[in-house]
Amino acid sequence: MDQKKLALWLRAILAGVVLCSLVVYFVLVPLWGVRIAARHPEIDSGFWPWIVFIWCTAAPCYLCAFWGWRIISEIRRDNSFSHINAVYLRRIMKALLFDAAFFFAGNVVMVLLDWSELSVFVTAVLVCFLVVAVATAAAALSHLVEKAALLREENESII
Repeated sequence: MDQKKLALWLRAILAGVVLCSLVVYFVLVPLWGVRIAARHPEIDSGFWPWIVFIWCTAAPCYLCAFWGWRIISEIRRDNSFSHINAVYLRRIMKALLFDAAFFFAGNVVMVLLDWSELSVFVTAVLVCFLVVAVATAAAALSHLVEKAALLREENESII
């Protein structure tokens, strides 16, 4: 598979992920919130703060998608192992770690304000764990891409 075809596939996958996340953030989460608020009227006052909080956590995710698009552009140019891709991967890692910390802290605040229930908090902790796992993978990829870029530069300077 050539670089252009690979980049096309990666862009299609990234676009699909972004579209699915739009559905999750702006359709499924509000519907889930309405169901939870209907079952637990005592936390109904926290519905809109929760929805706005969840939407705020989407911003770093879309920023990561933008950086992912830039990485795919570099792959298309046959520049997969470059310093700029390592930088983008580090930015993705930092944004994901920020998002996980923000999401966890926000969930703690929501529980303390009695605007949440235990099952939502447990789910949030699991989501935070998954986000940290993806951030760790981005950090490892950043390190490997940086090393590969250095090796490529050394080989090009020898020739």
